[in-house]
Amino acid sequence: MDRAEKRELVTAFNEVLSNTSVVVVAHYKGLTVSDMQVLRTGMKEAGATVKVAKNRLIKLALQGTEIDHITDLFTGPTLIAYSDDPVAAPKVAVDFAKTHENFVVLGGAMGPTNLDADGVKALATMPSLDELRAKLVGMIQTPATRIAQVVNAPAGQLARVFNAYAEKDEAA
Repeated sequence: MDRAEKRELVTAFNEVLSNTSVVVVAHYKGLTVSDMQVLRTGMKEAGATVKVAKNRLIKLALQGTEIDHITDLFTGPTLIAYSDDPVAAPKVAVDFAKTHENFVVLGGAMGPTNLDADGVKALATMPSLDELRAKLVGMIQTPATRIAQVVNAPAGQLARVFNAYAEKDEAA
């Protein structure tokens, strides 16, 4: 990679990191190519991205962003995972770390907030935006359903009373 390509990579990555919601940094030493492929696929399915680049280039890309305070995490073989959903990248990274002992989550950032490994794990336990939206829709629909049941209940009871009188008159 020549200087122009490196400069272009740093500029593009700086723009991506400026607009991302959450960043996770992890060591990946000892992972096989197939393990990395599994990680990349899991991240892609969750709406997140994984990048492996030289630490020096990532540190340059972090300059001028609100997450430049995590530059000290980039020592050794590190990768960076990021997503717009604040839960997607941490959830996939933590789940992957549970099954792969060579994958170690170092920390990350959520905006200007610095996250250690426990902070990333805490984010991973939270529901995703889609799950929260589904819960919200369910909560909104529940009262409407209950109102419909309450409104329809007296009409149903009234219909049963009329039916009982009609059956009584027919029997007499």
